[in-house]
Amino acid sequence: MAWIWKSAFLVIAGMILLRVSGRKSISQMSVATTVIMISIGTTIVQPIANNELWKAIGSAAIFIVSLLIIEYLQLKFDWLENLMSGRSKIIIENGQIIPKNLRSLRITVDMLEMRLRQNGISNLSDVKFATLEPNGQMGYELMRHAKPVTIGELERILDLKSGIAMEQSSLFQESKTNHHATPIDPKLQ
Repeated sequence: MAWIWKSAFLVIAGMILLRVSGRKSISQMSVATTVIMISIGTTIVQPIANNELWKAIGSAAIFIVSLLIIEYLQLKFDWLENLMSGRSKIIIENGQIIPKNLRSLRITVDMLEMRLRQNGISNLSDVKFATLEPNGQMGYELMRHAKPVTIGELERILDLKSGIAMEQSSLFQESKTNHHATPIDPKLQ
């Protein structure tokens, strides 16, 4: 019956230690983070069989402290970050796939196309740049013609058009002031 309490205690201790390590999802983990998390999982299971509860928690704590030190050093030294995490690689430039970079990342064109579709991109020529980030995610910038219009851009476009755009923006003003605006289009009168 003691193994049940030990197991519950180890789960709680493991959750606390992982909480200290940070909030990265699995896809955002660096190589160091992944190795340490696997080590913690292996270490936490051992005390159930060996009756060495405190050694397991101590080992897991050392792993977490090591991870925090590595992450801190990566923040301080760019070369260490590059060594531990790697850099982004450009995989598409001006709508053209860079096959050499795909090969070095061991990604097929089909895998790249799948990632593009998952990001709502249906045409390769719409991509100005695409990179594969160190965490495995794909970053991209669309060509100007393929970018969605923002609210700010739409407002600027509407401000350039005088008349109808100005009247349309005052429809709510009419309700607030109880005053009818004069319609621009004579057919509306």
